[in-house]
Amino acid sequence: MTGGAGYIGSHVVRTLQSAGHEVVIVDDLSTGDARRVPGVPLVPLDLAEAASREPLAQAMHEHGVTSVIHLAARKQVGESVERPLWYCGQNVGGLAHVLGAMERASVGSIVYSSSAAVYGSVSEDLVAEDAALEPLSPYGRTKLAGEWLLRDAARAHGVRGVALRYFNVAGAGAPELGDTVVANLVTIVLDRITRGLRPQVYGTDYPTDDGSCIRDYVHVVDLAEAHVATLDHLAAGGPVGEALNVGRGTGVSVLEVLAVLGEVCGLDTTPEVVARRVGDPARVVAAVDRIAQDVRWSARADLRAILESAWAAWQSGPPAI
Repeated sequence: MTGGAGYIGSHVVRTLQSAGHEVVIVDDLSTGDARRVPGVPLVPLDLAEAASREPLAQAMHEHGVTSVIHLAARKQVGESVERPLWYCGQNVGGLAHVLGAMERASVGSIVYSSSAAVYGSVSEDLVAEDAALEPLSPYGRTKLAGEWLLRDAARAHGVRGVALRYFNVAGAGAPELGDTVVANLVTIVLDRITRGLRPQVYGTDYPTDDGSCIRDYVHVVDLAEAHVATLDHLAAGGPVGEALNVGRGTGVSVLEVLAVLGEVCGLDTTPEVVARRVGDPARVVAAVDRIAQDVRWSARADLRAILESAWAAWQSGPPAI
């Protein structure tokens, strides 16, 4: 697994182990933390470097790898706008090197971490996988390019792959595995309220019931289980080359998230309303029929469970040495 020492990756590692899979991690630890995955073999490689292909193929041989879960990527939208060429090299180049190593090591299947950012602005109440793909950021475009590359590799080299389009991931399966990066709504709000600041809401004049944006939040443990289910799907000879949404299929507004989070943590989450951000669609909620049908997976945790686990992890701080 690439990126296995990160927030999402460490949850996928634990879920794979619980399902009886042996795991080896490839991670440059630029955002990951080896303390999240004690006892798991870890190969330190920067996959964006062309020189990583040969040692990656060698590691696949040595560890008897049969399938890859590719999570390693850069994912900050604002950063991608400032550094689009670098993002392309990191995300698309990194995937190309992984696929090249797989070809060399005769590894036949891959689960690719994609994103709902491939959709861009949407008008549908539920966004299905066949919706228009018009990403708004260089980050989203690198994820879409990765999906195209995966399909091209399938045609050229017989790689069996599925792309999982994550919606908004939050929560924690254990306090020591919590998200420590302040980059998503839940961690941004927790960071502000625990420092005595009011959370900010970017616009309350959208065409939604309370005027704030609506998003689909999925528990990171449910997401991890989606990866295991997808691996089983590939092993059973299921359809390949497809992209599947990973979400709950239920939308909640930013103001609803703040209200429930305030109940969970007992702190004041009354927001400061600021101007809209350019490119924020009013509503982005996953249609999840396809993953339920093809992979036999559906999310179980509701918003309160997600936020309760996120708060417990936030209080515990980063992993202990």
